[in-house]
Amino acid sequence: MKYLLSSAVLALALASSTGANAIELTLIAPGGIRAALQQLFPAFEAKTGNTVKGTFGSGGGTKARVVKGDPFDVPVVQVPYDDVIKSGHVVVASETPLANVSVGLAVRSGAPKPDMSSADAVKKLLLGAKFISYPNAANGAAAGVSFDETLAKLGIADQMKPKIKIAQGGAGAMKMLADGEVDYGLTFVSEIITEPGVEAVGPLPRDISTPTFLSAFLSADSKNPEAAKALIGYLSSPEAAVVYKQRGMLPGK
Repeated sequence: MKYLLSSAVLALALASSTGANAIELTLIAPGGIRAALQQLFPAFEAKTGNTVKGTFGSGGGTKARVVKGDPFDVPVVQVPYDDVIKSGHVVVASETPLANVSVGLAVRSGAPKPDMSSADAVKKLLLGAKFISYPNAANGAAAGVSFDETLAKLGIADQMKPKIKIAQGGAGAMKMLADGEVDYGLTFVSEIITEPGVEAVGPLPRDISTPTFLSAFLSADSKNPEAAKALIGYLSSPEAAVVYKQRGMLPGK
């Protein structure tokens, strides 16, 4: 009992010490994992006394910031990331898979959900649509890049061009859908389920759409490496895995 009491006192002392010397950690990541990370930050902050400032953008834009050498403690980047590793701005051995997310199809809330159980079914529904929306691949949006590849695999990229309304990010694509500008919206499932007025039908079949895998690294230039390692550890924990699933993602590789 004496030992347990002493341990409790020590824990309280450490907590007080941590709070008195709180660190602000900076994290950069693609928008596809934003909702999950923003849900996780408060629990990490409560556990450690440190705070996390997250900045979210496109997948390509996030990697470009790492390669450029922008200041941060923890970057979360999508596969492939050879350029990130070669940049020298991350600790290679710190590579930690967090989650993967698939591009999904959405309809307006209450609308009938089409069959998308196979590549042929997806091809049929896309060709039958008047308009569709998805994020701008030219701006580095990973969901947009992925869906461009899907259209190429289906062999309908040219046929779909007159039907496409390019959006700024997943939220933009979902707003077009909610406003009735398009019949279907496509972006990461994790971005569909956060937006009002739309419903996810489900992820695209794996044979025409490869999930996007996201990993965290420790910045080689972090001024708070131990605190940053603790953040990466929490974001790859079983507790975090539950949140990823809630947010339409799959934890790990």
